Amino acid sequence: MEFICPTNVLFECSKCGLCCGDTEQKTRHILLLESEVDTISIETCLPKGDFIKQITDKKPYCYEMRKSSDGKCFFLKNNQCRIYKLRPLICRFYPFELKFEVDKNQHVIDFTVECPGINRGRMMSRRDFEELFLLAQERLP
Repeated sequence: MEFICPTNVLFECSKCGLCCGDTEQKTRHILLLESEVDTISIETCLPKGDFIKQITDKKPYCYEMRKSSDGKCFFLKNNQCRIYKLRPLICRFYPFELKFEVDKNQHVIDFTVECPGINRGRMMSRRDFEELFLLAQERLP
């Protein structure tokens, strides 16, 4: 399991909901794999069309989450995720992101400092990143 990950980074989710919707600086694209859409639909008893819109240019992701009129994720209510146990891979990773550097032929986990949970809480360990990486390997085609 080869990948590069950040060292000496603290993280604790502050439950602010920033990652779950648009801000003045950024339009969020909450991308979903087809398997995630199927699971969410089955577990919530909602038709797929209620919470997703089709996309085609962000492979391997096939769908994007619909947003409410305030630009927040369809499943975010009072800063609480209503599908937390089913949340998509992209949500499980945030504020971290898995990239593949073709020129170096390696996976890299990076993070965004826009998240207020960065530099707070506990030190992220190599094991934390291994778990994320394994989850990505399981879910991504």
